Amino acid sequence: MDKVWLASYPPGVPAEIDPHRFASIGDLFERSVARFGARPAFTNMGARLSYDELSRRSAAFGAYLQKVLKLDKGARVALMMPNVLQYPVCLFGTLRAGYTVVNCNPLYTTRELEHQLRDSGAETIVIVENFAQTLQHALPDTGIRHVIVTGLGDLLGFPRRQLVNFVVRHVKKMVPAWELPGHRRLPEVLDEGAGLSLDSRDVGHDDVAFLQYTGGTTGAAKGAMLTHGNIVANLEQAHAWIKPFLSEGTEVVITALPLYHIFSLTANCLTFFKIGAENVLITNPRDIPGFVKELGKHRFTAITGVNTLFNALLNDPDFAALDFSELHISLGGGMAVQRAVAERWRRLTGHTLVEAYGLTETSPAACINPLDLKEFNHSIGLPISSTEISIRDDDGNELDIGQPGELCIRGPQVMKGYWNRPDDTQRAIMADGFLRTGDIATVDKAGFVRIVDRKKDMILVSGFNVYPNEVEDVIASHPDVLEVAAVGVPDERTGEAVKVFVVRKDASLSRDALIKHCRESLTAYKVPHLVEFRDELPKTNVGKILRRRLREPAPAGDT
Repeated sequence: MDKVWLASYPPGVPAEIDPHRFASIGDLFERSVARFGARPAFTNMGARLSYDELSRRSAAFGAYLQKVLKLDKGARVALMMPNVLQYPVCLFGTLRAGYTVVNCNPLYTTRELEHQLRDSGAETIVIVENFAQTLQHALPDTGIRHVIVTGLGDLLGFPRRQLVNFVVRHVKKMVPAWELPGHRRLPEVLDEGAGLSLDSRDVGHDDVAFLQYTGGTTGAAKGAMLTHGNIVANLEQAHAWIKPFLSEGTEVVITALPLYHIFSLTANCLTFFKIGAENVLITNPRDIPGFVKELGKHRFTAITGVNTLFNALLNDPDFAALDFSELHISLGGGMAVQRAVAERWRRLTGHTLVEAYGLTETSPAACINPLDLKEFNHSIGLPISSTEISIRDDDGNELDIGQPGELCIRGPQVMKGYWNRPDDTQRAIMADGFLRTGDIATVDKAGFVRIVDRKKDMILVSGFNVYPNEVEDVIASHPDVLEVAAVGVPDERTGEAVKVFVVRKDASLSRDALIKHCRESLTAYKVPHLVEFRDELPKTNVGKILRRRLREPAPAGDT
């Protein structure tokens, strides 16, 4: 496909980046520390780590892995924790020491954790004690040999450390009883490692930096092998895109999405680290009142999130009172941004909510809207620098501009493959290097890409394609709707019918009123046949609505 999108690039954004500017993530880390040493790098619960302090502590952790645990180069180290200061310390320590990070969702069940640890071959894990009981149950069937446990407050300093850990353990009772014989405590590990030297390792672009697991909602999770070269390239791509709009060494970004998720990991933790920003870590973004209170303490310049997070903030009565005068980047990804949410965000904050798109398999950024976008355009943006896209039919043939087909991506950020799954890798990455995304998309003459929907989520009503995103977008514009999800359900007459699950703002909202609203904007076959009202919708750890769960038999309720 011709690169028609280049003509729509904002001024100052290059067509290509140099993917070899940094030898590894460790190389990038050390250069940023040299430039921004005294600046705060990460802030959490009132405590800060400067770039210099993060360098010292991560070196201590890496040295412990090398000298005490004596791990071989490339060994997998699992990290299982929410957004706390311990995460960047262990993340950068692992990478600088020449090992591979295996990010684990703290909300995993025993079965899910056991699968990921066994599949990855991880032999070391760092885990927050709140989730240690899960590890205790999973451990016997894994290859884990070294367990390092930390409390939520361990890096907050005196007396905040003691206070937070006491409240978490004894007041809120958030730490179920656990027993892990032979484990070490992270503060002890860091103290021991501080007396050791971190050896440099010959780490290059082909070495795997992350085994980032994906696909767990549709089957057994697969580990995407993201190399140092993949991540470094994507950081250069993201930086090239934001550089005309940001000032290095001055930005403050709000990081509410968990750092173990690829979006937050690359966009917030790594890209903003590269430019000397301060990352404000939100440990529990589901506590919206607490989140809003924390926002009020910072003159933040950037915020990233998913649609459900932005929607929840907009519906908190205290959010409107915040100071948005320094804010100049609001970036949405991970799921489709709904027009109603985007328009409310702009009215309240004065800034456009810019949508971006990526996959775990693309490290993740592939398309981003121009950051100087004047208003929401319902597009995922333009392919970023050094990225090619192709719209293809089921037989792999490229389609013309404007025709819907599977979005395929090629660029230096595309994964090496799936860990120990050559067949899955071959199915995902075509012979010409393009990655099949599984998303149905169109491209217009200006190069803007629009996602129609996921292949697997498409609803077929009497032979007509219905895309859940379109239905959800219409329903979300109703003033009495808080959240919505659309799925297809079996129907004797039409094959499938559209069913929607709705969380109401106003309990008086009826099915008939909602259907009437839909008929004003949707063709008849797209109008929901069934409406089910619920108190909440099932979501992933980052707030993505789980349509798969909604297709399962639901409890009796108001329909």
